[in-house]
Amino acid sequence: MFFVARIPAASGTQLADRYRFTEMPIAMPPGYQPTHTVRQVNPKYYHLRSWISSVGAGIALNDLAGKGRDDGMCIVDPRSDQVVVTYAPTAPASDRFTPFTLNAAPLPMDAQMAPMGCVPGDLNGDGRMDLLVYYWGRTPVAFMAKANATTLSASAYQPVEVVPQAATDGGYHGPRWNTNAVNVADLRGTGHPDILLANYFPDSDVLDPHGQPNVVMNSSMSDARNAGGTHALRWVGASSGAQPTVRYTEDANAVPFHSGSGWTLAMSSADLTGDGKPEAYVANDFGKDHLFYNRSTPDRIRFTEATGERSSTTPKSFVLGHDSFKGMGVDFSDLQNHGKFDILVSNITVAWGLEESNFAFMNTSSGNADMAKKLADGTAPFDQKAQQLGFAWRGWGWDVKTGDFLNSGRLDVVQAEGFVKGKINRWPWLQEMAMTNDMVYTNPAMWPNMQPGDDIDGSQPIAFYGKKSDTGSYVNLSKELGLDEPVPSRGIATADTRGSGALDFAIARQWGAPNFYANNAPSLGNHLGLRLYRPATGGGKPGTGLTGPGVPAYGATVQIRLPDGHTQIQQLDGGGGHSGKRSFEVHFGLGTYNGPVAATVQWSDEQGQLHHQNLQLTPGDHNVFLTSTASEAAGQ
Repeated sequence: MFFVARIPAASGTQLADRYRFTEMPIAMPPGYQPTHTVRQVNPKYYHLRSWISSVGAGIALNDLAGKGRDDGMCIVDPRSDQVVVTYAPTAPASDRFTPFTLNAAPLPMDAQMAPMGCVPGDLNGDGRMDLLVYYWGRTPVAFMAKANATTLSASAYQPVEVVPQAATDGGYHGPRWNTNAVNVADLRGTGHPDILLANYFPDSDVLDPHGQPNVVMNSSMSDARNAGGTHALRWVGASSGAQPTVRYTEDANAVPFHSGSGWTLAMSSADLTGDGKPEAYVANDFGKDHLFYNRSTPDRIRFTEATGERSSTTPKSFVLGHDSFKGMGVDFSDLQNHGKFDILVSNITVAWGLEESNFAFMNTSSGNADMAKKLADGTAPFDQKAQQLGFAWRGWGWDVKTGDFLNSGRLDVVQAEGFVKGKINRWPWLQEMAMTNDMVYTNPAMWPNMQPGDDIDGSQPIAFYGKKSDTGSYVNLSKELGLDEPVPSRGIATADTRGSGALDFAIARQWGAPNFYANNAPSLGNHLGLRLYRPATGGGKPGTGLTGPGVPAYGATVQIRLPDGHTQIQQLDGGGGHSGKRSFEVHFGLGTYNGPVAATVQWSDEQGQLHHQNLQLTPGDHNVFLTSTASEAAGQ
């Protein structure tokens, strides 16, 4: 019966020979010695403190120094509860600096707070990369790059409250948000970075060992709706200089009330309709995920929900918006090379455990107009095909990112895996809990012990899926590629850190050191790399201090077409997923093709005007500036 029922697996030895990744050490701040192994938590959570301590590792790659190379790193390390800024191991000497940790002073911080993620981005449009940090225990903080900073250091950033606070005694009196998912995107089509975020636990003293007994757990294993809620923060203004600022205001009821209270672990967005305003996918633990159709106007963020349609042969949990699975990560990408965004979602898929399925929601619309009409009517035209593609089952999934690591024209998939590492197998307790009546879930006392030494899928290595050219299905190659480190992972970041056309990637580990993997594939195809900018308004000269070439063009999408009919679409990803953030470069693999590439670029300007332009580009890297027209930087 085992041989009949076991999950099918495919051999990938020959495919694996095409890849080669080299692990390289990451430089940390001088004297950096993280010592934490578990979090301090509310007394009501003490007996399950390892469960509460299972998230918080994050990682991002981007051009932090303004040098035109994505070789800066922002790492959230739960072993120290600090945010580390360092450089990629592949960075040249000219891009290196003394690694440091961010300091939020003089903003109020206390022991009830811990960082959960870091999102690089130019929040005030001055051409310098800022860092948005979100937390358990408080609202987010924007670390704004100063105009007079000459190198990356802790003093180069001005901490700014993203949600304004009114306090006169130096203490924190704002809401105790417990944020695990942030998506930065131009939600209104105005050229500015708005913020969509969701809080996992309700506002409460989760990390206070002396806190009030005001904490709860999820109200269901399959349809929990008692979490901290989704918040939409609309960009309203900013300034640059030695004390830069950015201002946001919350748009209440931006998402439907009944869909905005799930236990969210990931969210991402992409423009599915071609109107310049991205739709958002929210991945919820303990129940239904949601796809939100963007109906925003320049003065307000607003979404309505769209759900999939079920046929007589479709399991209910395979219908978008009706699943009961444990959504942990999400990425929008063109998995089929059909010029449309598909949706890849991580769930819990442990064999002989909570064996659900990852999702590969394939876009079945006939085009932008058809997608817009269906979403407006509340229908999401996507079919779930993860099993057919080969990545339905793997482990306890978290962040998931796609990227063409061979420049073959076919996207690969990297997925973080694993839950709590220990020595005592606690799967029986979890299975028993999964069958408990929903009436008792909210009470933490009814949950089984999950303390240091306990293990649930704690040795699951990451998954690296390569795509077979003959069948179009995927094979997990992590063991063959030497990527099978048995430590739980959380966030994944990808970037061309060397400007060579090869995508590298980095992994954030939960209670383990982060990893960086340089892509040294023996034979790479040609590529097209686009850095899409709007002109900066900060007055700095590009290449001086931390000033880069321009402002990342949030919301811009690019579709390419090759003479053989090969089509791909990608976007400038402002920051989505679980706790890993890819760089802003739009990267296409071209395979053996080395001729001119026809590309259509779409973007919105700051007046909300939507633009399209066709370009003929040669393979390689290009800086493209987007105003009322798209123009390539001189010398490229």
